[in-house]
Amino acid sequence: MRTTRTLLALAGAAALGVALASPASASGEVLTTTGGTAVAVGDVLNASLASGTAATLYSSATGTSGISCTGSTFTAKVTGNPAAPGTATESLTGHTFDSATCSSNVVGVTGVSSITVDHLPYTTTVGSGGTVTVTPAAGSTIQTTATLKTLLGTITCVYQAPSLTGSVNPSTHGIEFSAQHFTKASGSTLCFGDGYFTAKYAPVVDTSQAGSPVVQVN
Repeated sequence: MRTTRTLLALAGAAALGVALASPASASGEVLTTTGGTAVAVGDVLNASLASGTAATLYSSATGTSGISCTGSTFTAKVTGNPAAPGTATESLTGHTFDSATCSSNVVGVTGVSSITVDHLPYTTTVGSGGTVTVTPAAGSTIQTTATLKTLLGTITCVYQAPSLTGSVNPSTHGIEFSAQHFTKASGSTLCFGDGYFTAKYAPVVDTSQAGSPVVQVN
């Protein structure tokens, strides 16, 4: 009986230990590498378009007329990475499009000279639930300027949005945006009136850590 009671007591203590250890083992920061290392405040994150995809700015949410680029990259600096569940914060310091990979099928447009993201940096939040939000500084807007070649010469089209909402794709460790609405702030009549931005960036990597490990959201 004494042996049985001792074994039961040990089993109970072990179960209690597991129960106490479980929250700790499940805890961690919102942003970690896939190896489990926390992403530090100040680390620089980087991602290019997912293989085989393009970033598009189309004239309608469901159409295919507009601008398409197969080369695009973003860079962000981590400004906050609390324990999960929570919301990490970043400063989006760079968002580029390689004009050599861009094309347009808009009538009258013969090519793309450049696409520039203005008013950087933007504030980005990444929640444990997978929602990504990009917002400009107070009193500013998210703005993209497209310089296009046309049969009548070069034109400049400026598009603005109050914010962007995306989502985390845990299977690719990436961030995706779907048909985010921009309105034309200025430009020729050849510039389409509304722009809808879609892109998939993956994987996101931490370039501040050795080997640039892939980043995951917890």
